[in-house]
Amino acid sequence: MTPLSHAMVLAAGLGTRMRPLTDDRPKPLLPLAGRTLLEHALDRLEDAGVAETVVNAHWHAAQIEALLADRTAPRIAIQHERTLLETGGGVKRALPLLGDAPFAVVNGDAYWLNGPTPALERLAAAFDAADMDGLLLLVRTAQVDGEVGLGDFMLDPLGRLRRPKEREMSPYLFGGVQILHPRLFDGAPEGAFSLNRLYDRAIEAERLFGLVHDGVWFHLSTPRDLERAELALRSGLTRALF
Repeated sequence: MTPLSHAMVLAAGLGTRMRPLTDDRPKPLLPLAGRTLLEHALDRLEDAGVAETVVNAHWHAAQIEALLADRTAPRIAIQHERTLLETGGGVKRALPLLGDAPFAVVNGDAYWLNGPTPALERLAAAFDAADMDGLLLLVRTAQVDGEVGLGDFMLDPLGRLRRPKEREMSPYLFGGVQILHPRLFDGAPEGAFSLNRLYDRAIEAERLFGLVHDGVWFHLSTPRDLERAELALRSGLTRALF
């Protein structure tokens, strides 16, 4: 069991596929089920016992700052990025605020419903710092309502991840929720870069693992995705997905 005290929420992206809804606001500030996506993510972290969270911001950053001004739990440090640092660069810059222990990273547009045990608790319980540099929450593509492409990762019987080979379809998508060890960033480049660069290095070392989500996860890429999610939540259709 890895106690989670620190986390980062990635909220700096431009959300271009969600336009025109993101013309005047960051994607994590889009509403779903009565709260913004960012608030939902922070609620999940608060429920998991996370005390300190970094939220990065770039597109309409002042709106994120205003939303979080009165929030007391978890305690939030806003990381303003004048230039987008992408996922890897953003987390690397925040490392001094994230402590020396494994920490959670949640995409600011990730929205999920927990199964019998909350997803963050399951990840924390499964994370083995001796063997893992990263543990990613995976979602079965067969349960995703939306465009899934060829999938993201293959999962072996021990839970280790690899990339799909050419023309190989993966049954799993990355769900935008993960636990990372700070050593994953040893030797990481400066400036903007994707976490995928570090994932690939960890895969080569057999230190990147996955855990399959046992609840409901929503693919929120386009305005139509958001409409479908709202409809499913309002109508109670999600109960049929468990």
